[in-house]
Amino acid sequence: MTGQSRTLLGVGCGMAAGALWGLVFLAPELAAEFTPLQLAAGRYLAYGAIAAALLAPRWRTVSAAVGRREWFALSWLSVLGNTLYYVLLASAVQMGGVAMTSVVIGFLPVAVTVIGSRDHGAVALRRLIPSLVMGAGGVACIAWQSMDAAAPSSETKAIIGLACAIGALGSWTAYAVWNGRWLARMQHVSAHDWSLLTGVATGAQAIVLAIPAALIGASAHASDEWIGFVAVSAGVAIFASIVGNALWNRASRLLPLTLVGQMILFETLFALLYGFLWEQRWPTAAELAAIVLMVASVVTCVSAHRQRQGASHAQDQYA
Repeated sequence: MTGQSRTLLGVGCGMAAGALWGLVFLAPELAAEFTPLQLAAGRYLAYGAIAAALLAPRWRTVSAAVGRREWFALSWLSVLGNTLYYVLLASAVQMGGVAMTSVVIGFLPVAVTVIGSRDHGAVALRRLIPSLVMGAGGVACIAWQSMDAAAPSSETKAIIGLACAIGALGSWTAYAVWNGRWLARMQHVSAHDWSLLTGVATGAQAIVLAIPAALIGASAHASDEWIGFVAVSAGVAIFASIVGNALWNRASRLLPLTLVGQMILFETLFALLYGFLWEQRWPTAAELAAIVLMVASVVTCVSAHRQRQGASHAQDQYA
């Protein structure tokens, strides 16, 4: 396979993963009768069951490759990247809307870059200032939009929704950085198996989470609402957690890190598209400005990394 073919296939896998991950933002709207805790418990019970079923034929071989320390890390990764993240995400969507939540989460590539700037050989943080300024501008635009669109009685609700979205961003950023470092250590475990092991750990947590989910804020539901809840939970688990992660792992193997990280942008763009279709409207001026600033922030971040790579390559040639 040529380099160009690898790049095209990798970008295609990254786009497909983003299209499937974008469904996560719509799920709380499709099952709005249920609390964020119930949505998280349902999704991750399904994710854990499917991951365990896929690992079952190879369980002895795969489990032998991880010890107590790795299971401890997998448990924390499950909290940061799945359980806590999705509870905050679902809360943000239900309180602040799909558009606001997806735009805030869209700054994940920049957030990961800022933390990664402390790593050896990383781009200097001062070169990322333009990207960070535009990212902050995008957040300001969408925050203003969410406050302006909210009714006076729901302004507090919108503020809480924005806070939940920012919390979800922080949670998944920590997961992305920590998970990447563990994958670098665990070369003897494939990225797909590591993802399935994370699913097993998440499923175990979902069993515990199901108890408060059934008690806190729970209410009676009609049979058709339960059918919809099960369908949404299973659908998100299969398409976003299993298929989406598999596509993402494939993209990660085909593309360089500086490019694959920016593929997360497709998740945000598809989430916005689904949100506008669900609400049957065009984006507002503030939402358009936020999208433009978000894209410019990520593109500027990529440019800084490419300049750094180009300088390193030139130094290697003349060394």
